[in-house]
This record gives sequence, C-alpha cells and structure tokens, in this order.
Amino acid sequence: MAIADVKEYTHLSEEEVDELGRELDQIRQDIEESRNDDDAAYINRMITIQRRLAVAGRITLFASKWKPAFWAGAGMLAAAKILENMEIGHNVMHGQWDWMNDPEIHSSTWEWDTAQPAEQWKHSHNYVHHQFTNVLGHDNDIGYGVLRMAREQKWSPFNLGQPVYNAMLATLFQWGVALHDLDIEAIRKREKDPKVMKKQLAQIGRKVRRQIGKDYLFFPALTGPAFLHTAAANGLANLTRNLWSYMIIFCGHFPDGALHFTEEEIEDETRAEWYLRQMLGSANFTGSPLLHIASGNLGYQIEHHLFPDLPSNRYAEISDRVRPLAEKYGIPYTTGPLYKQYGQALRTITKLSLPNKFTKPDRRDYPETPEVPRGRRRDDERPTRASETGAWTSKVTA
Repeated sequence: MAIADVKEYTHLSEEEVDELGRELDQIRQDIEESRNDDDAAYINRMITIQRRLAVAGRITLFASKWKPAFWAGAGMLAAAKILENMEIGHNVMHGQWDWMNDPEIHSSTWEWDTAQPAEQWKHSHNYVHHQFTNVLGHDNDIGYGVLRMAREQKWSPFNLGQPVYNAMLATLFQWGVALHDLDIEAIRKREKDPKVMKKQLAQIGRKVRRQIGKDYLFFPALTGPAFLHTAAANGLANLTRNLWSYMIIFCGHFPDGALHFTEEEIEDETRAEWYLRQMLGSANFTGSPLLHIASGNLGYQIEHHLFPDLPSNRYAEISDRVRPLAEKYGIPYTTGPLYKQYGQALRTITKLSLPNKFTKPDRRDYPETPEVPRGRRRDDERPTRASETGAWTSKVTA
C-alpha cells in the first residue's frame, strides 16, 4: 500500500503535524546538546574491540589448517567485519561522530571494509534513501532494483524468480550494494550519463581489487601453507557479514506496517512531514543490547531514520521519547522480534513474486494507487535535501 497523503492517512491536522515536528526537533536539540565524552568513548571503544577482533582472527588463521583454529579465526573475523560495517562504518559515514572533530572518525574520511566505495554509499544511502525513504520512483532501496517489494511496482514474469534472487542478494550482498549507486535501471534504459558511469565503475573497480586482494591474496599469503584454508575462512567471514547485514536491513524496511509512498506525498514536503514519513516508512525490532550493537543499533530503525546523524548509542534513549509521541498522535510504531520482522519481509518477497490479481492487499480499507515504473529520478529532479541526511562531495556522482 502506497500513501499519497500522509496527513490524511494518519488523520492528523496540519497543526498537529507541525507540533509533532517541534517535539521531534526538541529531542534532536536535547541529544545534540548532551553529546559528551561518554559518547566519544563509546565509538572509540567499538573501534578498539573491532580491530582487536580482526587482529585476533587473522593471527588465529595462521593455524587455519587445524579445524578449531579455522572456525575460531573465521568467527572472530566475521564478528569484526559485522561490527565494522554495522555499528562503525555505517554510522560514522552518516556523520554521527563528526561533532568530535576527529579526522580519524569522520564521515569525510572513513572508508569501510566492503566493496562499495564510501563516496557512492553516501550518495545512494545517506541522501537518496534517507531523504526519499520508501518513495516509489525515488528510493531504489525498495527491492534494490532486483525485488518487487510493493504492489504498486509493475509486475513482470521476471518477478517469479524472486525467492531465488533474494537468496542470491543475501549471499552476495556486499557485491550487490557495490553496484547500487550505478542505478542499473537507468543504465538499461540508456538514461545514465556515460561519463559518470565510467567514473563510478573505475572507483568500484579499485575498491573491489582492494577487497579481493586483501581477503583472498595478501592475508592468506601471510599464512603460507595455510593459504587456501585462510582464504576459505575469509570467504566464510564475508558470507556471514553479508547474510547478517542483509537481514538487518530488510527487517528495518519491509515488515508489515512499513509503508510506501507516492511522489505526490513529497511535493512541498515540510520538515515535520518528512519526520512523519520516516516514522511510517520504517520498522524496529526488539532484542538485547548485544544484538543492537551487532546490528549497528538499526533495531531502532525508526529513530535512525528520524535522526540519522545522531550517535547510534543514544537511539535506545531516543526511542523512549519517540514511542510515547507515536502513541500521543496515534501514529503506528512498528516493532517486533527479529524473527517476526524478517519472516514478514520474506513473506512479502514471496507474495509479490506473483501478479496482484493472485494476492490480496495488506489493507482493504485503503485504495491501491496505480502501478509505477521501476527506476528512480535524477538528483536534479529531486527536492532540496534535509540537512541531517548528510552531504557527499560529488567527486563521482555529479
């Protein structure tokens, strides 16, 4: 179900939406003013733990021909890669720690341990996805250009293979993400600027060579006779990271209750309306503090989409204030156990592999909007960016 008028859907008046915006702005101000040494210590501690896990894993793999060492090394390396991608890299590149003015932990300098260049990620994710969350025709994270995730997306026989494509996307997630900012649909339609595409491909090629060289040549070569075992352990660590990050991301965007929106909704959208759309288009999941750290605190996806540039270790605190606001204004606050959220996303993937006439809409009391074509708009066709979604240098994308 895609919403064309959020205020009408939520039965909120313009004054109520504006008041909600002011209350959320107050939360932002309170957190910004209370950032302190404890927050800085948190991210520094996470980086230290991650690097020690990586070093311990690499050292252990010198004995990777011995099965216990193989599994222990691969496990520590997988944990290090998950922590670097989810709680550190993703959040650092959102600018959550820029206030520290530490050049080593800054969104403009961080390059993460995955195949997509940070510069392209900051465009496709920080700007496109967070500015236009779940807006059909704008947000290419709706199915990543491979899966049909909304009834309004036009069906084709290609979609019959969605369960297979989904498994492949999960397995090869970092490689799929590496191509994300290219906009394959625009390339297919010959709408992509060839010069931009060439620059992006060159940047991706350099990053891919670095990743492959590091994980499958350099570090395995250091272990000498254990080369093949070490390379296999590195592959297992990367696979584990891929599957984990894929599941966490899908749980935050595709469970029941995470709504989609039409282009009409973002016409002349105010800051308060942007806040409201983030709350309706995102979903949380519950779990232990360790689970939230391992997921980059994206179990608080609603809070992350409201305040993507505030420190992730404060999201639990922020959620204690956002949830009562949702109740006050009668706004759905979608949350549930991790297994339930992913199960719902998986059901949607399977269900939408079929034409609409063979399935039932999630809500029968709300009219379905017309089908929209795949693909997304160019940056020059988009509204002004919300400041908290972050900037990018346009070295490649402009």
